[in-house]
Amino acid sequence: MGKRATQRHRLGTSDVEVTRLGLGTAPLGGLFTSVADETAAAVVTAALDAGLDYLDTAPLYGHGTAERRVGAALSGIGRSGYVLSTKVGRLIVPIEGADGDGGPNANGYADAPPSEATFDYTRDGILRSVTESLERLGLDRVDILYIHDPDDHEEEALTVAYPAVRELRDQGVVRAIGVGMNQSRIPTRFVRETDVDAVLLAGRYTLLEQPGAEDLLPACLERDTSIVIGGVYNSGLLADPRPGATYNYAEAPAHLIARAQELAGICERHGVPLKAAAIQFPLWHPAVATVLTGARSVAELEENLAMMEYDVPDALWDDLADAGVNRHGA
Repeated sequence: MGKRATQRHRLGTSDVEVTRLGLGTAPLGGLFTSVADETAAAVVTAALDAGLDYLDTAPLYGHGTAERRVGAALSGIGRSGYVLSTKVGRLIVPIEGADGDGGPNANGYADAPPSEATFDYTRDGILRSVTESLERLGLDRVDILYIHDPDDHEEEALTVAYPAVRELRDQGVVRAIGVGMNQSRIPTRFVRETDVDAVLLAGRYTLLEQPGAEDLLPACLERDTSIVIGGVYNSGLLADPRPGATYNYAEAPAHLIARAQELAGICERHGVPLKAAAIQFPLWHPAVATVLTGARSVAELEENLAMMEYDVPDALWDDLADAGVNRHGA
């Protein structure tokens, strides 16, 4: 199976088309490790030069830092030259009088300013979030708006936040809307009870695990809703499956390391890097429109692109299926 990274796919019934490989910008907000402004700009430029013109960001990423860096890198580029998504559900609140970095409230972002990211799914909070994101980006609109991580705010997200983002779509402020989470249950409710265009699903439909195939992906096929996949490497475990590797941003348990090593062994027998299988796997499912991968350097971006373009033989996918990988969501 070959999946050209620059192929385009429509999100749901919207008029938004995204490349099969997109750029996630959490690393450009300094996730775990600081990134220089010029490095962030170089990554965005390299992605666009490679034809990967779908970029995803969020206020959470570096507490506004990723949005500012993405906006700076995009300045001077025609607005039709890229597709951009951001998120609502958290407001970035400065800590007055604080010095230095973001400190203990930075959610792991080394480049966060002194601030807190506070959950807010009210109508006023949604509108304020969009306004602040556009200011940081230096733009008058984004293409896609996701409701971000409403795990503990399920009903408010459905009954208050969703109508607000739907109104923004109706007004033409954004072209497509959705929800972005690290679980599949709540997004499945969104798909069945609303008319979202897309779901950004992180970590729950990967080579390692496919719980999203049980509920979310079938619902998306029924409702003509697209899936945007994040976390294809499960926070690093599928990039380097060894003791001490991370899974869900914490140290991976032994049984998952063993499973990842088993998958790596199957790939090795076919001469295919585990990363190549991991990044291409989600695109087998017809509900999946694109895969987002983060990069904190041009070298990482180029590696992700090479893994997406790697020639993976059908025999490997068959062997992975025999090993329990749910390839088609059946």
